[in-house]
Formats: sequence, C-alpha cells, structure tokens
Amino acid sequence: MSEWLVLAIAMAAACAVVLTITVLRERRLGDDDDPSETPDVIEYMTMMVGVVYAIVLGLAIAGVWEARNAAQDTVRVEAQALHEVTERVRVYAPEARDRTRKDVEAYVNYVLDEEWPVVLEEGELTDKGTKLLEKVREDVSSYRPRDDFESQSYQPLVDQVGAADAARTARGLAAGPTMPGVVWFGLIGGALVCVGLIFTLQIRRSPRELLLAGVYSAMIAFLLFLIWDFNSPFGHSVADSTGPFSDLFST
Repeated sequence: MSEWLVLAIAMAAACAVVLTITVLRERRLGDDDDPSETPDVIEYMTMMVGVVYAIVLGLAIAGVWEARNAAQDTVRVEAQALHEVTERVRVYAPEARDRTRKDVEAYVNYVLDEEWPVVLEEGELTDKGTKLLEKVREDVSSYRPRDDFESQSYQPLVDQVGAADAARTARGLAAGPTMPGVVWFGLIGGALVCVGLIFTLQIRRSPRELLLAGVYSAMIAFLLFLIWDFNSPFGHSVADSTGPFSDLFST
C-alpha cells in the first residue's frame, strides 16, 4: 500500500471520527444546553495541553528527521569510499586491480539485492556482507607495491576501505527504529487527549466549528504519520535510501 494512500486514509479517518462524534453528541444535547457555560479553567487547560503536546510533537519530528539524515550520510560515505577504491586501484597491477574491482562490485550488488531488505525488515546487517567487505580489504591491504608511485597510492586505498567499513558499521547501528515504544504510547495518548478536549469546549454543528475540528484532527494525524514515516531511517523500501550506490555504481 502506498504511503500517500495510508496518509490519506489516516487523515480521513481522523476527520470522520471527530465529526461523527460531534454530530451524534449534538443530537443528544437538550435545548437548554449552553456552550457559553464552559468554565474558563477548562479553556485554559485545553490551551496548555495543546501547547505541551505541540512541543512534544516538534521534538519527536526533529529527532526522527536528524536520525534519518545521519543514516543517509552513512550510506553516502560508504558508497563514495567504495567508489574511490575502484577508481584509485587503477594504479595497481592489472590482476590486482581487476580482482579488487570485481570484489567491490560483488559487495555492492549483494548489499543492494540481498542485505538491504534484511536491514529494513530485521534492523541488522548480514554476516555475508561483512565477509565480502573483508575480501575487499584483503585485496587492498595484501598488495605489495612495485614502485614509489604505487606506494603513495597504497595508504589512501587502505584508508578508503576503512572509511567504508566504519560507514557500514554506522549503517548497522542506525538500522533500527528511532522512536522507542514508550514514546509512541505518549504520542498516541497525547493525540487522543488533545482531540478529546475538543468536546469539552462543547463545539456545535456550525460549518465553521466542524471545519476547525476536522482540520485539527487531520493535522495531528498527518504529524503522527510524518513521525512514523521518518522513524525508519532508511525508509520503507530499498529504493528510498540506496541512491548513492545506484548513482556511483552501474548495478
């Protein structure tokens, strides 16, 4: 199911629930009910709860956004480092050069085709991917330079493999969801409280009040969806975050 469809369903459902409850509640009220009798303290409490929940939502969105940006940076660093290896290894002997490029290509293909779905579903790296990268490290570090020119290229190549390995480790650490379950409990509970407080203000079935109630509930649904979407640092599909690999390698 498309994420846009999920968002549309969530927002529509939130609006429908709030408007339905409002209409049903209005029918059950007597003619002597006066909405102006709402105590001022309730209006003040409603405002304070809304402000506090808005701060919590803002912090949650900032947290998942920062985590996603950091995760995407690790992908770019890993892809760029491996690309540098394939380019700089041209100074090696043809046999060593071709073997290194072949092993880098095998690692990239495995990451995109097999490891990335595991990262998205289970939140962890695979042992085979680690072994493939170790093979690249062995290709680079075990080479014996034949002259000064190759010696000058040796250490930068080793450093690039080390950078790719470090980025891979960081990618594994960032693979899991950002928000813990207790935070989700607070976000969903706070949303229910904020929407529920609408009814303490005794809103009526006037078009203006119904519109505001619907927009308010839809906005909260949208923000919760935004947090859910960003809660997966590498997105919800392989194509969401593998752009740097696809751009630098013809896979």
